[in-house]
Amino acid sequence: MTSSLPRRRFIQGSALAAAGVAVAACGKGAGASTEITGNGPITWVQGKDNSGGMVKKRIDQWNAENPGEEVTLIELSSEADQQRQSMINNAQTKSDAYDVISVDLVWIAEFAAHRWIIELPQERLASPDVIESVWDTGIYRDKLFAMPFATDSSMMYYRKDFLAEAGIQEPPKDWEGIKGAIDAVRALPGHSSIGGFGGQYAKYEGLTCCASEFINTAGGSFYDDQGEVAINSPEAVAGLQNLMDAFAGRYIPKESLEWKEEDGRNAFESGDLLFYRQWSYQYKNDMESLGEDKFAVAPLPMIDGKKFVPTLGGHNCAISAYSRNKATALRFIQWFTSLDSERYALETQTLAPIVGSLYEDPAQLESFPFLPTLRESLDSARSRPKAVYYGDVTAAIQDALYPAITGATTAQAAISGLEATLKSLA
Repeated sequence: MTSSLPRRRFIQGSALAAAGVAVAACGKGAGASTEITGNGPITWVQGKDNSGGMVKKRIDQWNAENPGEEVTLIELSSEADQQRQSMINNAQTKSDAYDVISVDLVWIAEFAAHRWIIELPQERLASPDVIESVWDTGIYRDKLFAMPFATDSSMMYYRKDFLAEAGIQEPPKDWEGIKGAIDAVRALPGHSSIGGFGGQYAKYEGLTCCASEFINTAGGSFYDDQGEVAINSPEAVAGLQNLMDAFAGRYIPKESLEWKEEDGRNAFESGDLLFYRQWSYQYKNDMESLGEDKFAVAPLPMIDGKKFVPTLGGHNCAISAYSRNKATALRFIQWFTSLDSERYALETQTLAPIVGSLYEDPAQLESFPFLPTLRESLDSARSRPKAVYYGDVTAAIQDALYPAITGATTAQAAISGLEATLKSLA
């Protein structure tokens, strides 16, 4: 498992949490408080809305029904690292400009330990319909600090029109089949230079997600169940080597070394990529730009006879410790994570629901036939390390693995170096 934190990090996290309580107590005059009181206008803070205004339209519904407690949408950068920094800056200046914030699930331990966000009442947010593994993303030290509103797990998008040209009617189920399909399509006139199996391999969080999948699928792990660094294993080395071989053999295009999510989506939709490892939001975009005749979604391929282990993604709602209207903020979170809101987010933004019932809803299955594939991916997914200093951990992963996939070092050297760095952070 990769969800544990090294023991000393847990101790440091406890100390930070205790220090955060003291800071909150001293800073109440500046608006810091863990009490869920205060009614009035609030802000909802998230990354850039790429849905064509669908988030604002949903918020407009809340505003129409809740006069005097209107919500203002604040859009931050489209880059996750910049979103995180904006939220940290807001907390460190004790500003009440942010009320409810959208936190990536890997930020929750950090934000909770520093008391930048407050504990939420589980009894007012829990539901048997919420997928258990998704609910757990908001838990830090057995307390709920962030309520999930959108989950995610990676899937394989493929150009079924190009596969059909090569006489392939079903998507490959294993890595050897993927390579064979790429070779077959490249043998067709006009497709000789098509990219094979794309992903997000620029030196940012996408690299951590994608490289983790190859390592986890091979049986490797960054930490063991006791929270000790466990990355230096034959399995982890084999997983990284599989990824390196895919780059060296041109089955993963070298262009993806500079790709983030939208870069690869553009290549896929323009016909320059055959397979793409991507999140669920792309489905809506592909339906609009390609249509159901040209693409489809399938599980990611088995590698060396082992079922692919996707990376768990998603975002959660949290209340800033410096919000002045926390009671309104909590009611907004209840509304924003309700079944109706989850259905709206799926239908308008293709966001993966946190509730199991929508994955079995006949009406949704007709509109979104990929839902069973997504649910299978969610059930197989593994979280990234829940580290208070996650920024340091993911930076170490990227610094160690990027040189390997570019061919600048060996798999063993990269893994050994990563082990030493992670131990130095423990």
